[in-house]
Amino acid sequence: MKLAELARLLGATCHGDPEQEITGVEGIEKAGPGQLTFVANPKYTPFARTTQAGAVLVTEEFEPIAAATLRTAHPYLAFARAIEIFHPAPHYPPGIHATAVIDPSAEVGKDVHIGAYVVVLAGAVIGQGSTLLPHVVIYPEARLGKNCFAHAHAVVREGCRLGDGVILQNGAVVGSDGFGFAKEENGRWHKITQSGGVLLGDQVEVQANSCIDRASVGDTEIASGVKIDNLVQVGHGSRVGENTLLCAQVGLAGSSGVGKNVVLAGQVGVVGHSFIGDGVVVTAQSGVPGDVAPGSVISGSPAFEHRRWLRSVAAFSRLPELVKQLHKKP
Repeated sequence: MKLAELARLLGATCHGDPEQEITGVEGIEKAGPGQLTFVANPKYTPFARTTQAGAVLVTEEFEPIAAATLRTAHPYLAFARAIEIFHPAPHYPPGIHATAVIDPSAEVGKDVHIGAYVVVLAGAVIGQGSTLLPHVVIYPEARLGKNCFAHAHAVVREGCRLGDGVILQNGAVVGSDGFGFAKEENGRWHKITQSGGVLLGDQVEVQANSCIDRASVGDTEIASGVKIDNLVQVGHGSRVGENTLLCAQVGLAGSSGVGKNVVLAGQVGVVGHSFIGDGVVVTAQSGVPGDVAPGSVISGSPAFEHRRWLRSVAAFSRLPELVKQLHKKP
């Protein structure tokens, strides 16, 4: 593809030979002639000066470099779109595989692809343009919106409702039973029926082997635009606001509330019946013991204000030295 055409598709300004051929994408440390790369983090600026890449996506005010540049306000986003151009997603044509099992009462929309050994049970609805890859199971009365995509072995349990454009990666489970048990007089645990469902908004992605539990009553709700990483546990009755990120191995205990545009980094744990306000960032491996005010950045376990946590960690590393000094005093 000509550099000028790529710039047009990405909405970038071309600085360099517009006839140069770009054949692919690569990271800045490995990119060679004919490949497009990018710089979004200032620490990679030195690599831009020496890169062998055919062209580099940079911000509009980035310094001049030897390589051709495509200048845009958001180089990382533009690079993501460039990947889509050079590596388009596989196309699955409409049709139902002979081994799929679809209940006669299920409703399957137009232009749907249903792969081998898919099971769609009674009363389920599969929206127009959706794709179900092999071994996906859709339980009774579950509803998928338009253009949903379920990778192999994803499961949507009974009565759950998915919006348009939802993506379920391999092994994702929507609507598994919440962890609810009541103790009997003899000490045994009595399972509480999880009668609620799960609601996923539009453009939600649930990545590999993550679980979103149904509630005993009411619904677990994931708002539009939420992205859920691998191995995440969303407890029963939790609510997650729009465009929030739940990174790998995050755990939300039952009835947790998470606002809009929140980032919970890897292995964050949130206690049940607490609420995390809009725009909060919780750093990796933190434990959230209660409510968090909107806009906060917190760290630690139990988590508290990030800058104070950094000072506390620095002091903690000096404790042996401080104790030794105290023991030396008369």
